Amino acid sequence: MGELRDKVVSILGIRGVPAAHGGFETFAEHLALYLRGRGWQVTVYCQEEGEGAVHEDAWEGIRRVHVPVRGDGPASTVVFDWKATALAARERRGTILTLGYNTAVFCARLRLAGLHNVINMDGIEWKRAKWGPVAKTWFWLNDWAGCWLGNHLVADHPQIKVHLSSRVREGKITVIPYGADAVESADEAPVRALGLEPGRFVTVIARAEPENSLLEIVDGFSRRARGMRLVVLGKYDPAHAYQSRVLAAAGEEVSFVGAIYDKRVVAALRFHSALYVHGHQVGGTNPSLVEALGAGNAVLAHENRFNRWVAGEQAAYFDGADGAAAAFDVLLNDEARLQEMRQFSRRRHADNFTWEKILGAYEDLLLR
Repeated sequence: MGELRDKVVSILGIRGVPAAHGGFETFAEHLALYLRGRGWQVTVYCQEEGEGAVHEDAWEGIRRVHVPVRGDGPASTVVFDWKATALAARERRGTILTLGYNTAVFCARLRLAGLHNVINMDGIEWKRAKWGPVAKTWFWLNDWAGCWLGNHLVADHPQIKVHLSSRVREGKITVIPYGADAVESADEAPVRALGLEPGRFVTVIARAEPENSLLEIVDGFSRRARGMRLVVLGKYDPAHAYQSRVLAAAGEEVSFVGAIYDKRVVAALRFHSALYVHGHQVGGTNPSLVEALGAGNAVLAHENRFNRWVAGEQAAYFDGADGAAAAFDVLLNDEARLQEMRQFSRRRHADNFTWEKILGAYEDLLLR
């Protein structure tokens, strides 16, 4: 197992805690609180928009180091990562956990400082269709850099481990997916406030990008009357070429409810859905899909090796608009099948994706 390390960890690669920006931040919040409760000294480096000096505070017993940077776009995040990595290298506090490899080249500073750095390598970002040639090259180079510079790598999915194993030895990689809370009940009020009837709508939560199959899902759903609504979360701009195509493909039973960040509302939408649709075509273990399992959703997912490992064999799968339409035709008229799928999702979550299992695996790894 190797030598046990002191219970001191610093977390890099996120915007900060408490979570406000997505899956990695949510995971980092859960992990930081879990480790603190088990006697760890936890530091989280937090991105702050603006100018001024680096400053510290405490949140729920966790040390936060705030690093001001100008702006709020991708360039400012790169600057933040550079500054935060430099600070961590100078402080030399315990083990480093770097979430994501998008600026992994900066981790050379941690190696030079003699720090043990565990990197969660996330998905295969450079394969995503949304990026141009320059961004794809940057991510590809940092994918390699993370493999070389990390002392140990975390893959959130077995297929990500396969990818990483083409670059480093398998013993350097540990598979740990994401976790999610079990949602056993949820208020109906947020659902009804959106004009929806509990159990009479289908939900899809994803960024409006081609690789997330939004056009195929909306098109397939809209080909005939369903007697229930398709609720699409996210920002849709008619001036955006792809998003305008999704809007144009929508029938009368499709509701675009905008981007919703209120966790209570999102949990209610999941819990009261007849079916959750997950169109992601690339990546590893997607937090949204794990959250759907935790909410006991019947899951219809895009057919690929990533989704199948997460959602399991009793979920339903589709490929393309025709496949989505056919799946809706079958599933929305078979309540018994949907109920079986919901029960399977809960078992799948309990067996594989509870926070207790995931965070315990991270602690075991950080101690080695």
